[in-house]
Amino acid sequence: MAIRIIVHEPDPVLHEVAKEVTKFNANLHKLLDDMADTMYDAEGVGLAAPQIGVLKRVIVVDVGDDNGLIEMVNPELVEMEGEQLGPEGCLSIPGLNGDVRRHQKIKVKGMDRNGEVFEMIAEDFLARAFQHEIDHLNGILFTSIADSVYEIQRQGKE
Repeated sequence: MAIRIIVHEPDPVLHEVAKEVTKFNANLHKLLDDMADTMYDAEGVGLAAPQIGVLKRVIVVDVGDDNGLIEMVNPELVEMEGEQLGPEGCLSIPGLNGDVRRHQKIKVKGMDRNGEVFEMIAEDFLARAFQHEIDHLNGILFTSIADSVYEIQRQGKE
């Protein structure tokens, strides 16, 4: 396992559509492990493979709830309902946040690291995290769909 370098805007890889994963092997397992390590090291709640320069449809999410770490390969939204407007940030766009409209509740379908298909229902913050990471797989950054974008106010250490 290793911590990878997170790609920052305006790197062109962040605007490309990631390719579907067809091989479920040790290379994919290492990618997933590295992505989780990288996300935790950066104190993020989600990471998509393009954010470390890998154009594959792979995401990891951990919003700190009972679900823990969720790995999903070839994720897709299959049901969406409701709307929420809330703040988002991105490890690839440090220093900026934005208010983004997302679905309140979703069903997401994908595969685990071994190619087994599974579905999850997600609401609220977890739904937001999934939608944000899936957008990365389609070359969409939150700054291009946000109602407003603003600089993060840093608190000084005392």
